[in-house]
Amino acid sequence: MNGVAHYQSCFNDLVGADELVSLRQKAIEHFADAGFPTTKDEEWAFTNIGPLTRTNFELATPTSAPTVLDDYHYGLNRLVFVDGHFAPAHSHLNGLPDEVLIERLSIVPDIFIVTATLGQAATTEGQAFTALNTAFLQDGAVVYVPHGVVKQPIHLLFVSTGQRANVVSHPRVLVVVEPDAQATIVESYVGLGSEPYLTNSVSEFFLGPNAVLDHYRVQRESTAAFHIAATHVHEERAAQFRSTAITLGGRLTRHHVHTTLAGEGVDSTLNGLYIEDGTQHVDNHTLIEHAQPNCQSHEFYKGILGGRATGVFRGKIHVHQAAQKTDAYQANQNLLLSETAQINTKPQLEIYADDVKCSHGATIGQLDEDALFYLRSRGIGHQEAVRVLTRAFAGEVLDRVRVPALKDQLDRLVDHRLDQAAAGIAL
Repeated sequence: MNGVAHYQSCFNDLVGADELVSLRQKAIEHFADAGFPTTKDEEWAFTNIGPLTRTNFELATPTSAPTVLDDYHYGLNRLVFVDGHFAPAHSHLNGLPDEVLIERLSIVPDIFIVTATLGQAATTEGQAFTALNTAFLQDGAVVYVPHGVVKQPIHLLFVSTGQRANVVSHPRVLVVVEPDAQATIVESYVGLGSEPYLTNSVSEFFLGPNAVLDHYRVQRESTAAFHIAATHVHEERAAQFRSTAITLGGRLTRHHVHTTLAGEGVDSTLNGLYIEDGTQHVDNHTLIEHAQPNCQSHEFYKGILGGRATGVFRGKIHVHQAAQKTDAYQANQNLLLSETAQINTKPQLEIYADDVKCSHGATIGQLDEDALFYLRSRGIGHQEAVRVLTRAFAGEVLDRVRVPALKDQLDRLVDHRLDQAAAGIAL
């Protein structure tokens, strides 16, 4: 049975109906029409998902949550999902305003905020993985902030145990921040086992006028994992969205970010850091749509690749004709720690307005030999000198993390990953 037919069969085996049945039915039809992308598709030209599509992944079943989850939640208020299923014993919500809704999607599928927004930004037509996620949508996280300032970060933690080979989970996140409200969301993905599995996640964020949302996304899957993700953001007048995505794990990772600046005066920021080595592959695709005038966007992605790792960055800023006075900046900088690491980078501007200020650029390089020589002349060993320079390179993104507990943990994780990468540098 080929891949598309396998997932159609799995969908038909799902028991029961729910309030989202129409959305799910339409999604499986769109998935069947689209099929999986190949390298013949321009958007996937440098990412071969053949190893993924040749495996018929089975839906993950509920498993007990391992106690080591204490190492991953940063001590924050949290909803925890293990192998795609809610883990109440590890979830913790305390001290949040009563009017803030933080709940499992399966508990609140019929409330207005869900029915009015779910699937509105992350459309399924022509998008195979988003369609697959929506078709198998069973549980996920809903965060609704109606007003005020939620000072405590909210952590949405998705864990794959890797206890069984070739299972798939489809995490779903829906966040709605109403006018003038503020919140911080930490979204993280963790892999614990050594068996191959697939995480196929979709996240939707809706910001009302003057809303402010700080978003952090941390991907720490196992090196046997496939991780496909889509993040969609809709921003109304004068909203502020600040996102930092950190990618450290996964055998093959693809993250697509699409943010629409749908009102005047929006300020949108996308930061990213990816560190890969061995034979890992990471693909970051971003699309920033300036649909209205007087908006700003800032995009800053950095990559560090060692071993035989491969990477892709393709970022587009699309300025619509109505979006006069747009101020947009995009940069992608990459550091290759070996002769065999590769990166394909393509920043793009598509501009239909005539009164704009837009710039973009990309760099690919190796460590500065003069800086290495300077450090070694001061008695610092080669491997430590490499670590110091790569850490400084990564620090420009890490320093933008505003959640202290998360920042401390990320500093340690990145230091560990850089030590691994630096160990592969010839002395």
